[in-house]
Amino acid sequence: MADIQSWLARPGRPLHGVLDIPGDKSVSHRAVMFAALADGVSRIEGFLEGEDTRATAAIFGQLGVRMETPSVSTRIVHGVGVDGLRAPSRPLDCGNAGTGMRLLSGLLAAQKFDSVLMGDASLSKRPMRRVIDPLMRMGARIDSEEGGLPPLRIHGVGSLRGIDFQSPVASAQVKSAVLLAGLYAEGETRVSEPHPTRDYTERMLSAFGVDIDFSPGRARLRGGQRLHPADVVVPADFSSAAFFIVAASIVPGSELLLRAVGLNPRRRGLLDALRMMGADIAEENPSAQGGEPVADLRVRYAPLHGIELPGSLVPDMIDEFPALFVAAACAEGRTVVSDAAELRVKESDRLAAMASGLRALGIVVDEVADGATIHGGRIQGGTVESHEDHRIAMAFAVAAQRAQDEIRIDDVTNVATSFPGFDRLAASAGFGLDAA
Repeated sequence: MADIQSWLARPGRPLHGVLDIPGDKSVSHRAVMFAALADGVSRIEGFLEGEDTRATAAIFGQLGVRMETPSVSTRIVHGVGVDGLRAPSRPLDCGNAGTGMRLLSGLLAAQKFDSVLMGDASLSKRPMRRVIDPLMRMGARIDSEEGGLPPLRIHGVGSLRGIDFQSPVASAQVKSAVLLAGLYAEGETRVSEPHPTRDYTERMLSAFGVDIDFSPGRARLRGGQRLHPADVVVPADFSSAAFFIVAASIVPGSELLLRAVGLNPRRRGLLDALRMMGADIAEENPSAQGGEPVADLRVRYAPLHGIELPGSLVPDMIDEFPALFVAAACAEGRTVVSDAAELRVKESDRLAAMASGLRALGIVVDEVADGATIHGGRIQGGTVESHEDHRIAMAFAVAAQRAQDEIRIDDVTNVATSFPGFDRLAASAGFGLDAA
C-alpha cells in the first residue's frame, strides 16, 4: 500500500488491541549517526524502517560506512571513527528528513571534504538559517539558497572552534547540530535554550561514551572525544503513538495497549495535555531502552473537555499538535493554543493546515500568529489536504473515527517517512480506513 495517494476514512468500530508502534524516528537517526562515528561495531534493534531514517542510513553508506541489515528493523553498523568518514561522490539526499539534514550539517561542517545536503520539495522549503548561523560562528563555511533554504553546500574546513551558543529558538535539532559540530571543535562547546527541548542527542552521546554534561535547557561537551560502540534498542516512537492515544481517547468503547513507548521527559507534553482534558491514560511496566525511559501505555475512552494549553508544554509536544487539534475538536468547549509559532516551519505550516482542514469538516477554529482556538463540535465529512505532511494525514485519519460522514484525505504518500504501515495497523485496531 506504499503507493497510495489518498485515503478514505470513516468511523470504524471501538478500538481494541495490543499494538507495537514502529521505532522512534529521532532515536533511529541518532543511533545510525553515532554508531557510524564509533570505533567499532554497534548493533541497533528497533530501527525505524521509514523513508527518513533509511535516507540517513544511505547517506552514511555514501560516506564510507558499512551497514548490514540481518533482519527488518535491525542494523549492524561498522563504525569508522570520528575521523574516518570519506568524501561523497554525489549530493547527499535527506529526502523529507529535517532531523537528518540539520544534524548532518553539524557533523559535516567539520570535515575536511566538501559535501552537499539536499532534500525533497517539502524539505527544500524548511529554514536552515537557524543551524547555519551558529555553525558559521564556529568557523564553518556553508552556502544555501536565498533565505537559508536547502540545498546546503558545506565546504570542508577541517577544524572548528567551540562556542557558547544561546539559541534564540527552542529546537532540539539546532542544539544537536551545534553539539555534533562541537565534537570536532577546539575547546568546549556550550548550548543553552530559551525552553528545554528533547535531550536524545545528549543521552545517546553519553551512551556512546562521550563525556557530556547536560541538564534541562543546557548542554556542554569538549571537542576531540572518541565514541565507543554501543548496542541500542530503539523504543516505540511517541509521536507515532500519539495518533492512537488520541484515537482511543475520543472513540467511545475503546481500549488500546501501546507497548514500550519512548517517554523522554521532553517528549511527553501531549500526555500531560490530554490528562488535563480528562483522558484516561495509564503507564505500565516502566523500563529503559537505548538510554530512554519507556513504558506501556493503556488508553481508554474518556469524555474530553477544552483547556488553555500551558505554554510550558509547547516545546515538549511540538510534533504532536496535529493529534492534539483533533482531540480538541472532539472535546467539550474550547481549547486555546498559544506560543506555538514553531508549528509554522515544520513539514508544513501545521497551524494553517490543521485550522483549514478542521474548518472544512465543520469545526470552528480561530487562528492567530502563534496559535489557535479550537471550538469543540461535531466533525462532518469532507475532503482535506495533507499538504505533503505525514502528521497532518494521520491526524485526519483519527478525526474521521468521530466524523458524521466519510473524510477523503488527499496526498498521504509522506506517511511512509515516519510510520510505514500506519494504515494497516490502524485498520487492525478498528479504524475505518481504506485506499481512495
